[in-house]
Amino acid sequence: MFYHLLKYVLLGPLLRLVFRPRIEGLEHVPSSGAAIVAGNHLSFADHFLMPAVLKRRITFLAKAEYFTGPGLKGRLTAAFFRSAGQIPVDRSGKEAGQAAIREGLGVLGKDELLGIYPEGTRSHDGRLYKGKVGVAVMALRAGVPVVPCAMIGTFEAQPPGRVIPHIHPVVIRFGPPLDFSRYEGMEHEKAVLRAITDEIMYAILELSGQEYVDTYAAVAKAEQAAAAKERRFPRMPLT
Repeated sequence: MFYHLLKYVLLGPLLRLVFRPRIEGLEHVPSSGAAIVAGNHLSFADHFLMPAVLKRRITFLAKAEYFTGPGLKGRLTAAFFRSAGQIPVDRSGKEAGQAAIREGLGVLGKDELLGIYPEGTRSHDGRLYKGKVGVAVMALRAGVPVVPCAMIGTFEAQPPGRVIPHIHPVVIRFGPPLDFSRYEGMEHEKAVLRAITDEIMYAILELSGQEYVDTYAAVAKAEQAAAAKERRFPRMPLT
């Protein structure tokens, strides 16, 4: 009930007014049955803009930090995500990844839409990064299509770290569903999972027009943070 209240009364109309998103390819999203919607991730606003334009309810796997923040802000954020039916995912380690897959399969098992960002985190520079293979595992185990989605303009409207968004045109573009039934029963083959994930990321790339980086976003962020720290606190030469 709260999900629909947000979508049609509280948040949806506001988002449409502020961002004025242009929607393309909405007919590619199945009108019924289970499916995965896999998108690029550029902004905190992505969590709300995509559900606002879809006709069907979509459940996202959201990072656990949204549910465990300290203080009043943390409690309000957690209450918001829980009320909207989003699922917390711990991203720290292999077992956490398996838990996320189980949660995602639970959503798909109810013939619902599952939203996922294969990059695993927001892009810090607007580029598209290497996808993680969890999306491929879920697509094969559940036997469902994957609809690629590109968010365009949300990085400029609300880049990471910015609370109040800029007024900037936004396009939400959906591509034709990708069918991976030819790989049925091969969800334990690493090469197959990588091939499927790369095909999904390429479809997103074609829709978004982003520059692609063949590195995981989390790794690139860590390297950037390490380089920034080195610039602030350069090592003294040994004498």
